[in-house]
Amino acid sequence: MASFNKVILMGNLTRDPEVRITQHGVTICKFAIAVSRQSKALDGTSRDETVFIDVDAFGKHGELIAKYFTKGRPILLEGRLRMDQWETQSGEKRSKLGVVLEGFQFVGPRGEDDASQESSNTTTSGRPVSELVEDLSQEKVKKSKRPDVDARIDEDVPF
Repeated sequence: MASFNKVILMGNLTRDPEVRITQHGVTICKFAIAVSRQSKALDGTSRDETVFIDVDAFGKHGELIAKYFTKGRPILLEGRLRMDQWETQSGEKRSKLGVVLEGFQFVGPRGEDDASQESSNTTTSGRPVSELVEDLSQEKVKKSKRPDVDARIDEDVPF
């Protein structure tokens, strides 16, 4: 069975990035983002649903995020999901779903620190964000055993 693990998220950092460097000189940057979604209840009231997501960035991406991002700053990122599992000192098993960053884009107004950064509609991998979304749609059709059925389903979606 084919599988695909890719996420695209846009949200605001919930804390300043934490950076450390391994013995081998690899930069690891840990941060979290809040992603909100607004929906309407049956009674017509609106409510916000916010999800907090931990993100790990490695190497050059980690260095750039540590340098240019702070708490509250918006970011558009792409990555893959990773499940971390561990056991506490009391023997309880724990797990956490997080994202490993593969690319990102500056969004929102420029800050004072990143005035020299070029703002564009491309990710750090050099690909337009719209192209990433398009690739995800195409990948679904390519990997399907019945692409004609998936294509018809996608055509019926109103957005």
